[in-house]
Formats: sequence, structure tokens, C-alpha cells
Amino acid sequence: MGIEKTLIQPEPVISAIINGDNTGILKIDGEEHPYEAPDVDGLRQALMKRVIGEAATLGRPVRVTSMDDTGVSYLVVSPTGEVEEEQEAAAGPSAASAPVDKLPSWSEAEARTSPSPAPTTPTTAAPAQDSPPAPPGGRRALREAGTFLVAPTAVEPAKQGIRGTLNSWGFSLPPSADELSEREDIHQVSRHFTGTRTIAVVNQKGGSNKTPTVAALCAAFGRHGASVLGWDNNPTTGTLGWRTQQGDHARSALDVIASSEALLSLTAQSADINAFVHHQSTDKYDVLRSDQDIDGTHEVSAEEVDILHKVAAKYYRLILMDSGNNHRSAEWNRMIDHADQLVVPTTTMEDRVEAALLTLQGLDRRNERTAALAANAVVVVSEWQPNQGSISQKIADDFRPYVRDVVIVPFDQALKSGQIRYGALQPATRRAWLRAAAAVARGL
Repeated sequence: MGIEKTLIQPEPVISAIINGDNTGILKIDGEEHPYEAPDVDGLRQALMKRVIGEAATLGRPVRVTSMDDTGVSYLVVSPTGEVEEEQEAAAGPSAASAPVDKLPSWSEAEARTSPSPAPTTPTTAAPAQDSPPAPPGGRRALREAGTFLVAPTAVEPAKQGIRGTLNSWGFSLPPSADELSEREDIHQVSRHFTGTRTIAVVNQKGGSNKTPTVAALCAAFGRHGASVLGWDNNPTTGTLGWRTQQGDHARSALDVIASSEALLSLTAQSADINAFVHHQSTDKYDVLRSDQDIDGTHEVSAEEVDILHKVAAKYYRLILMDSGNNHRSAEWNRMIDHADQLVVPTTTMEDRVEAALLTLQGLDRRNERTAALAANAVVVVSEWQPNQGSISQKIADDFRPYVRDVVIVPFDQALKSGQIRYGALQPATRRAWLRAAAAVARGL
């Protein structure tokens, strides 16, 4: 029968605020009740238990506005623990006026104007073409039969946020708009392309976050099933090897060049490359290091980049190339020749932003192919200090008219030093890198 909503009264006004650090606040008529739990599911259960208790005390159902990093939900909770979701219009002014301490990841205005998707039910697919009238006796030729398969229109219930928690209790609520967006990004990142795709990460200024961008994008693709190589395409010593795990050897790109004939032979096996790359065990991608010999004098030539790329393309479906700062060098320009997609990272520091623009302008002027790469580029703006949201947004807005997409990555201390582990990043940071990887995938 459902909850009898005619029994609901304007008071009390209840809101549940769930933060990303497993803390939350339950507000009842303006009185704050702080909560903390070991994990977010435990936090949601504690908040819901208190709300059910409030409804039981009153002897009637109550409305609750729930806010977390997936958005805003409007719920009705009965004294017996039943929970139903409402649209904002049904929730009424008491839910809309619930106080908010921390905005969700998408603006409240967007949340209030983007209704949750309604559950869908399978329907029988229409025949591919109109069938002719049945002949006498009701028989038709089998070749004229359309498909009997049901169109796959059902959407999986929510797995995240308060909706996901309620679904784990036996409900079947649809995913929020933010969860649907994340599912679409995962779909893009998980795609298998015909042939190998090469992504060049470029900015002619050092310290522009090229190496963290390569590592984070490799992890975003690798964790979702792609066969990924992060290649440090520096003429001498690059830093990708410093920021990632080292395998049980110290081999580099120079060793691949020396062994390229064997690696490219018809008798080579897929596991042979493992002797030259450094596997990232938790993030599921491999790293090809640049030469780490501080006394070495060899600089990789354009021809050697061709050899390395041929080897990499034989063993991997996706190649992300870190780069040096000299856009006039042979190996830098040959990398551009092999690139299918450009990613141009920058921090919120002014000179890095200007260098990103100059890098794009230089490629735009070079020839028709590089101009197309520049116009199709993805710019990644990484906040270099906390609380730089307004600065990063201004930079992103400046770039948007000139490139295909711009993604902002919030400040995260785990990206500034030491080995980069995707799982050590904050949830908002991981979501931003997934969004960036999806933006790259759409250009491939």
C-alpha cells in the first residue's frame, strides 16, 4: 500500500548531510546532531535509524532531504522503517527549505532541475520492417519474421549514495544523475578500440603536471580493463619511473631498443615484454621507463621512437606518452607524429597555463594534422593548492572555446610527491580523473 503521505506535517524539517570523510550531520528543526562512522554505509545506517526513531516517536511519517556527493534525494520515512523516494515537487516546501551545510558535487540548482530517471520496464522490440499482410490460412514466410528479442532498456538500480544504501536493504531505487554520468564515463573508458591508440601528454613547461597526468590516466584506463602502457618519452632521464613502482629489474627504453628485433619477431610471445616494463600491481598498467643512468650520454632519436612505438603497439592497445619540455627535439616531434590524441596538462600556476596555451598554438600553426590534434585536445587543469576552485574554473573557461574538452582536477596532496597510487587519491580526485579519461576516450 505504501506510506500514507497525507499524515505528513510540515514539521519537523529534517535534513541528512553525508560528507566524504565518513562524518555527517542530521538536522531536525535546525538542531544539529553530528555523526561519525568507520565507513559511509555505517554512517547512512546510523542516520536512517535516528530518522526512523523520530518518525516512531511522532507516530507518523516524516520527510527527509538527504545530501551526499552523488546529489540530493527526497525521502519519506515511516515509523515502521519503510522508505520511499519523492520528486522535489511532491516533497513540498519543507524539504526544499531544509538547511544545507555542504553542497553536493553538482550544484543544488542542477539537482532541483534534473529529475531522477524513472525506472524502465522492458518492452518487446518492434520488427525491423513492416510485415506484409498474412496470407490466407495465417501463414507467413520465415524470412519475413522480425526479431523476438526484448529491447535491453532496463537500468540497473542505484549502487551509490543513500539510494544505493536503501537498495541494499531491498529497495529498487533508480540511480542519480551523477551515478548515471559516472556509469557512462566508465563505459567510455572501458571501450576496446580497433588497433592501438596513442595519447601524447604535452606541455613545453616543466612542472606542469605531465607525469602525474600520465600515471592517473593510465590507472583510470587500466583499472577498467584496458591494456595500457605509460611510456616515459624523455630524451634522457624522465620522472615517470620515480613516481611509479619499479619491477624486479632496472631496464628502460634503451633496453627495448637493443632487443627490438627479438620483441618484434614472429616467434615473440606476449609475456616477453614483461622483462622490460614495470608493472603497476594495483593500478593495472605497465611503465616503460626512460634511461635512468646519470652518467649516460645516449639521447633517443626520432628513428628510435619509431622502433619503440612499433614494439609498444604490438603489445598494448593504449599507449600514453609522457614527454620532455623541448618541443624542438627529435623525440618530441616524432611522438606528435604517432599521436592520435593530445592531453595538455597545466597547474593553476600562471606560467604553466601560458605554456599550455603556447604548446597548443605551436601545434596549431605547424600543419593541418597537428592543428587538428590541437583542436581535439583535452586540457587538464590540476589545482596546485587547496581552495583554488575559482582560479581553476577561470582557467578552464579560458581554454574551453579552443579545445574539445577541459577537466578540472581538485587539489590532492597524494599527487604532489612520492609514488602515485590511484587508490590513495580522494574520491573527488578519482572521479575527476575518470572524467578526464572518458574525455580522452571520446576523442579516440
